[in-house]
Amino acid sequence: MHQINTYGSYHFGSPLDLTNQQLKQLIRYFNLPKDTVNSALGGRTSITVAQLEGIGSVVIKYYRRGGAIRYLIKKWYFKFGKTRSQIEYELLQKVRNLGINVPEPVAFAYRGHLFYQCWLVTREIKDHQTLVQISCSNEEQARMVMKEVVKQVSMLIKNKFLHVDLHPGNVIVDNQNKVYLLDFDKGGVFPRGKNALRSRYLRRWNRAIQKHGLPEMLSEVNNFNYL
Repeated sequence: MHQINTYGSYHFGSPLDLTNQQLKQLIRYFNLPKDTVNSALGGRTSITVAQLEGIGSVVIKYYRRGGAIRYLIKKWYFKFGKTRSQIEYELLQKVRNLGINVPEPVAFAYRGHLFYQCWLVTREIKDHQTLVQISCSNEEQARMVMKEVVKQVSMLIKNKFLHVDLHPGNVIVDNQNKVYLLDFDKGGVFPRGKNALRSRYLRRWNRAIQKHGLPEMLSEVNNFNYL
C-alpha cells in the first residue's frame, strides 16, 4: 500500500521522497503537449520523455480513452477505487519483484475526485528497439531475443499475471540485448488457469503477427512454457 501525497490539486504515489521541485517539474510536464507514438502495430500511446531533477531520464505516460467514447471524453475517467495509473504502477512493481523485466516505476499521479486524469512515470530505457524493428532488420538477433521473450512471458504465466495486449510491439530490447515488456495497463491477476492464460497469450501474439504482416519467424514460438 502506497502513501498518496497531495501537491496542489495533484495526488502522487512513489517509493521516492519527491521534492517540491520534482513535483513542480512533473506537473509542468503533465500539462505540456504530448508526443503521440505510432507503433508498428497501429497503436497510439501518448508519452513524454523528460529529465527529472535528481532522478534522470523518465517516461511520462498519459492515459487516453479508446473506442467511440474518446470522441466525447478523451482523458477523464470515473473514479471507483484505484486509478488506472496506480493499478499499472503496482503491477509493474509486482512483476519486477518476480524478476520479470519491465520499466522501473518511479511514480503515479492523478488529479480529480469523482472524475480524474492520471499519469505514470517510469525510468527511461535508453537506446532500445522494438522486437518488430529487430525482426525486420536482423533475423539472427530476433531469434536470440525471442528465447528471452519466451522466458519472460512464461514467468507471467507461472505467476498468473495477465498482460492484456502482449504483442511484439510491446517488447523492447536495449543495446545489451536485454528484453523488457511494456504496457501493463488494464493488466492484473488472471482469474482462470495457467493453460487458459497461455492460450490467450499465444492467440494475441499470433493474431498481431498475421494482422500486421510481421516476419513469420516471430510466430515460430508455439509454446510459452510455464513449468
